[in-house]
Amino acid sequence: MDTPLINDLNICVATENGSGSASSNNILFKAIFKMGIPCSSKNMFPSNIQGLPTWYQIRACADGYMSRKDVIDVMVMFNEATAAKDIYRVRDGGIILYDDSTPLQASLKRDGVQYVGFPANKLVSKLVPASPLRAKQRNMVYVGALAYLFGIDMAVIKAVLEDTFGKKPAVIESNLVCIDAGYQYCKEQGVKQNIARLEPIPGGNQGKIITEGNTAAALGAIYGGASVICWYPITPSSSLAESMEYYLPRLRKQIDGKKTYAIVQAEDEIASAGMIVGAGWAGARSMTSTSGPGVSLMNESIGLAYYAEIPCVFFIIQRGGPSTGLPTRTQQADISLMYGASHGDTRHIILIPHDMNSCFDLARQSFNYADRFQTPVFVAMDLDLGMNMWSSEPLKLNQETYDQGKRLSAQDLEDWTKAGKKFRRYFDQDGDGIPYRTVPGNQNRMASYFTRGSGHDADARYSEDEHDYKYILDRLRKKFDTSRKFVPKPIVEKEKGVKTGIICYGSSYEPVREARDRLKTRGLKTNHMLIRALPLTSEVMDFLAEHDTVYLVEQNRDAQMAAIIKDENPLLGAKITSILVYNGLPVSAGEVVKQIFDAAQTAKTA
Repeated sequence: MDTPLINDLNICVATENGSGSASSNNILFKAIFKMGIPCSSKNMFPSNIQGLPTWYQIRACADGYMSRKDVIDVMVMFNEATAAKDIYRVRDGGIILYDDSTPLQASLKRDGVQYVGFPANKLVSKLVPASPLRAKQRNMVYVGALAYLFGIDMAVIKAVLEDTFGKKPAVIESNLVCIDAGYQYCKEQGVKQNIARLEPIPGGNQGKIITEGNTAAALGAIYGGASVICWYPITPSSSLAESMEYYLPRLRKQIDGKKTYAIVQAEDEIASAGMIVGAGWAGARSMTSTSGPGVSLMNESIGLAYYAEIPCVFFIIQRGGPSTGLPTRTQQADISLMYGASHGDTRHIILIPHDMNSCFDLARQSFNYADRFQTPVFVAMDLDLGMNMWSSEPLKLNQETYDQGKRLSAQDLEDWTKAGKKFRRYFDQDGDGIPYRTVPGNQNRMASYFTRGSGHDADARYSEDEHDYKYILDRLRKKFDTSRKFVPKPIVEKEKGVKTGIICYGSSYEPVREARDRLKTRGLKTNHMLIRALPLTSEVMDFLAEHDTVYLVEQNRDAQMAAIIKDENPLLGAKITSILVYNGLPVSAGEVVKQIFDAAQTAKTA
């Protein structure tokens, strides 16, 4: 019999959406984390409310890899509707857990895997009175079975239950009874397996937290000074605004009993965009959270904010498209949409987090970028980053120093007047493309100006003069180019002499990190660059120039980031070979490795 792997295991739980499995899956995940084992989770859930299949994967990995594992080691088969396919999702030599309260159909048996049956329905029927709760607590039985099979300490599970339901001792006890029933049944039956073992890592995960990107970004926005939040619910961004509703009353002090912030659930995306543009014009740090379809509806307001030069922040949690597409699956397919949002000639700053701390940090910094450059700023995340649970280093919850950019006070205008200078709202005083601005409430009589989305000149006067129009557009482009010097630079990892590079961004970082290690063991050393923002900085072109072959990993069909790079430098962009994953599932390292070797083989035979 093979020696079991230690702390290297991928468990997939197949259930129906709405069956109550979320609680049991979270308890299982948190118990593994509490044992000190690095772990991550991926929730593949349907877009309807109840009834369709859902798969929840938990990866325990002592090496600390956080991406979706290529293979499923253990399948908890608790959904009859998908069972015929689920038995073939498990790798050869893997394990299938199932409820044997009724005999397993012959069609659901396959060779090459180990079946572990336990009577979940019968056990829970004895333990839980007839009620809707019984069906949900059936899921707790598989938690116990898995705990026995792979060595999860029941004391750890109890601690997780107490953390989760601390003020509800009856709930703790009822869940623990069902979990223990699954554990004891497998123990009494002498069930054995030899594929993997979970063992505590002393000091492992010490100081680390479990969180979602949406929660981290919400906290970052709060620490970045967001004071007006207007949003309309849409998967997968809703939990970002909901987190702000939860944390703002706890973190933002009130003045004279009054809130120092406003959260508005608008009637639609168009209204929420209009509200934050108005709030940004008035001087507030304003934001919304949405996804691709929401951006489509917000385009007119985005264009107004760009042309009238009004700061505001758009958090975009990307999902599968086009149209409604796959609203509960992940993708990076709205980069082009954000980069050129609205009609006419527009270019926008995009900040691109890749882990929990960058979700926090870039969310926090986004408001400074919006104020400094007087423009809409996009924070581009995706469902995998935003809604899945990740183990992470603690968020550094330090307050951001507010940078209001070229914002003139009444005293500033008084000093300008004495110096013989004139406030011209849309004039480039300093040669960087960024004008000076005032906000309502400035009592200096020189502070006022007209804000319009139609043609205007440098003094904010209505104009359809072709020279005025071209001047404004050219200055907006200069301002955008100035931002290249200030947006977050890429993170580059390289060794001398290595001529193959890999570029990625966002949630593709984790699978690429693991893929690079696999490629190295197979004889291919690579350098790496993580893009963290648009517009592109000089480091991107430098990286391309230093390498003979560059693979760019992104989660869309049309190689959107590669197209942006090629548009800016066709010669260097020609070095790029695109590695594209767009099936809606979180990227795995195996997919990256396979595509790179396939592309290399094609290049050799071409």
